[in-house]
Amino acid sequence: MKYIDTLVIGAGPGGYVAAIRASQKGQNVTIIEREYLGGVCSNVGCIPSKVLISVGHRFEQAKHSGDMGVVAQEVKLNWAKVQEFKNGVVSKLVGGVKGLLKGNKIDIVNGEAYFVNANTVRVIDGDNEQTYRFKNAIIATGSRPVEIPTFKFTERVINSTDALTLPEVPKKLVVIGGGYIGTELGSAYANLGSQVTIIEGGNDILAGFEKQMTQIVKKGLKKKGVEVVVGALAKGVEENENGVVVTYEADGEEKTVEANYVLVTVGRRPNTDKLGLEAAGIEFAERGLLKVDKQCRTTVPNIYAIGDIISGPQLAHKASYEGKVAAEAIAGENSIVDYLAIPAVCFTDPELATVGFNEEQAKAEGIEVNTAKFPFAANGRALALNATEGFVKLVARKEDNLLIGAQIVGTGASDMIAEMALAIEAGMTAEDIALTIHAHPTLGEITMEAAEVIIGRPIHIVKV
Repeated sequence: MKYIDTLVIGAGPGGYVAAIRASQKGQNVTIIEREYLGGVCSNVGCIPSKVLISVGHRFEQAKHSGDMGVVAQEVKLNWAKVQEFKNGVVSKLVGGVKGLLKGNKIDIVNGEAYFVNANTVRVIDGDNEQTYRFKNAIIATGSRPVEIPTFKFTERVINSTDALTLPEVPKKLVVIGGGYIGTELGSAYANLGSQVTIIEGGNDILAGFEKQMTQIVKKGLKKKGVEVVVGALAKGVEENENGVVVTYEADGEEKTVEANYVLVTVGRRPNTDKLGLEAAGIEFAERGLLKVDKQCRTTVPNIYAIGDIISGPQLAHKASYEGKVAAEAIAGENSIVDYLAIPAVCFTDPELATVGFNEEQAKAEGIEVNTAKFPFAANGRALALNATEGFVKLVARKEDNLLIGAQIVGTGASDMIAEMALAIEAGMTAEDIALTIHAHPTLGEITMEAAEVIIGRPIHIVKV
C-alpha cells in the first residue's frame, strides 16, 4: 500500500491542472489515468476537433476567395495528410502534459481507480493491482457520449470521438443533435465537402446562445448547403452496404435521409458509475453528477470533484479552473468558485462566444440593463478579412454601466471574448473599455465601439 497526500483521478484538463497546482502547494501528488494523458479534450475532443475545423476553413477559403482576387484552378484535400497533421498536434500536446506532470514531480499511474473507502482506492491495470491510501482526493473523470437506444454505436453510427478518425470525408453526413458539438462538427465536414443534415429535437439549434447570434450561424450553414431540421424526433437507423438510412419525424410526418454516416451528439454522460463512489460515502445529485460545495468538496470532506461530473457547463476551461480551486482548498486556502465570468465558445462558422449575463438572463434576475451592439461590417479589419457577418453585444447594469455580460458572433469571437471576461471579472464599466486604446485596425476595436454606444458616444455608427 502506498501513502500520499493528494490523489487525482483523471488526467484531463481538470485533473492534470489540479495535480500541478496541488504539487505547487507542497503536496505529494499521484495522478491516475485509465486511458490517455490530456483526457478527452486533448486526445479526442477540443483539440483534434479544432484541427478539423481549421482545416475546413482553409479548404473552404481556398475554394471561395475569388472576390479577393485569389483564384485556385483546383483545390484538393489530402485526408491522410489532414489526419497526420491532427495526430501530430495531439501528440505534441499530450507529450507536453506528460512533461509538465513529471516536471512537477507528480507520479503518473495507469489504470482504473475504485474506491474502497473514503481514504483508499484500488487501481487495476490489467493483471496488476495496487492500493493507495490518501489524505485527500480530487475526482476528475470527465464524461462520455450519450448513446441513444435506437442509435447504438457501430461503424456507421458514430459518436464525436469516431467523427475525428473517419477513413474518408463522407459524401453525406447526418448529425443527430444541434448542440455545440454537433453543429461544430457538422460545419467542419460541410466545409470539407460533405452534404450535411442536422436533426435537432428542440425548437432551434445551439440552445444557450441568443437567437440573434444563432440566426447568423444558420445563415452560414444554409450557404454551405447544410439542411437544419428542428422540432424533429430521430426514430431509428438502418445500415446497408453504402451507409445508413435515418428515419425521423418532423411536422407530423415521417421522413428518411440517407448518408454514409450518422453522427450522434445528444449530450455527454458523467463518468461516475464505475468508481465505487458508494463505498466512499459520496452522495450523488441528479443525472449521475456529484454534489459539491463552492470549493468543489463532495459530501465526503476530504474528497473533491471537478469538471463534467459536477453541475454546470461541460467545458474544459471550467474543469481547469475548478481543479485549481480544489487544490488550493486542500492547501487550506479560502478559494471558491465564481462562474460569472466563465466564457462559452462554439467554433461554428462564424464563431459564437458569450460570457456573463445575456439580456434575457439579466432581466430574469431583475437587473435593469443597457445594451449595445456594434457590427463587424463597420470594422476595417473585418472588411479586410472579408468576414463582415456578426456583431459584439454588451450588457451593462443600467445604474452605473457596470459590465455584466457580452455576446460575440463573428470571426475571432473565441479570442475576442477574453477581453470581456477580464472586464467582468475586474468589475469594469463600459466607459473603462471605451477609454482603453485599442490597436487599429483590429477586430478588438469592435468591442471598444460597442462600449462607446453604451455610454452614448459612438464614433463609427450614427447615434439614433
